[in-house]
Amino acid sequence: MTDPDWARREDRTEPWDRVPALGGPPPRSRPPVPGAPTSEPAPAPEPTAVDRPADRARGWDSWGEAWADDEGHDVDWDDAPRGRGFWRSAALGAGELLVTAGMVLLLFVAYEVYVTDFLTGQRQDELSTELREQWAAEPADRGSITQVELGDAFGVLRIPRLGEDYTRVILEGTEEKQLSQGPGHYVDSALPGEVGNVALAGHRVGKGSPFLELDAMQAGDPIVVETRDSWFVYRVLGEDDPSGIPGMHIVSPTAVEVVSPTPNAAVTAAPSGAYLTLTTCHPRYSARQRLIIHARLDGGPISKAEFPDGPDALFER
Repeated sequence: MTDPDWARREDRTEPWDRVPALGGPPPRSRPPVPGAPTSEPAPAPEPTAVDRPADRARGWDSWGEAWADDEGHDVDWDDAPRGRGFWRSAALGAGELLVTAGMVLLLFVAYEVYVTDFLTGQRQDELSTELREQWAAEPADRGSITQVELGDAFGVLRIPRLGEDYTRVILEGTEEKQLSQGPGHYVDSALPGEVGNVALAGHRVGKGSPFLELDAMQAGDPIVVETRDSWFVYRVLGEDDPSGIPGMHIVSPTAVEVVSPTPNAAVTAAPSGAYLTLTTCHPRYSARQRLIIHARLDGGPISKAEFPDGPDALFER
C-alpha cells in the first residue's frame, strides 16, 4: 500500500537527486539504519616498491645493490672495465666459428678418404665390365693397341704384393678427371709391351687409393698389365741393377725425368729398354713429394688364349 506521508518525509530522495549534476555538489547519502553495524572504511594499501615515486625515479640505476656480495660490499660499476660484454661475446663467437670450421674440415676429410673410395670402387666395377665387353666385341685379329683416346680405358693393372684380388682399370690421361676413376697413363709414354717407359699415376689416399701401400713393394715383385689379348709382366728393379735405376725412391714433384723413356735420364734421350713406372704422392695425406717405383719388362707378351687365368707371376706370394 502506498504511504500517504511519503511526500512529507524530509529524508526522502527525489529521483533527480540520485544523479549529481555535472559540476554540482555530491548526492546526499542515505541516513544510517538504526541498529545496523557501521563498517569502517578499508585502510589504503601500502605503496609497493613499484608505486614508490623515489623507486620509479631511481629505476635500474642501482645495479650495485642487486649484485652486492655476501659481506655487504657494493659493486661500484663506475670502476668496472668497459666493453667486457663485447669481448666476451666476441670470444664466444670466435669459439663457435672454430668449432664449426673443425667439424666442416672433419667432414671434408671423411668424404675425401672414405666416400670417394666407395664411389671410385663403384666406378672401377663399371669400367671393368665395359672394358671386357669391348674386348669381347673386337675381332681377334685386331693386334696390339697402338693408340688410346684420352679418358678411355685400355688395360688392367694387377699387383700381387698389394693383394690377391688387387685389380685396377687403367685410363688414358693423368688429369683429375681420369685419376678420380683409377690409375692414369701418362700421355705420350710407352704402351704396355713397348720399348720405353709405361708411366702410370694414381692417388695415394682417396679416389679409390690405388697406390696407398705402394711403399710395401720389394725388389723382384711382379707388376702385371693385362690388355685385350696379352699379359705383360714387369718386375721391380733392385738396388744393384746394372742400369743404375732404383726400384724405389722419393723425389720432388718437379722431377719429371722419372717418366722419361729411360727413367731418370733426359726426356729427349732414347729409351734403353722396356720399363714401367708408378708414381704417387708421398707421404700419405700429403702432396709434398712423390713416391716412385721402377720396374723392367720380364720377357715378352704372354697370350691370354694360352693363359686365360693369367701368368704364374700373378700367383707369387
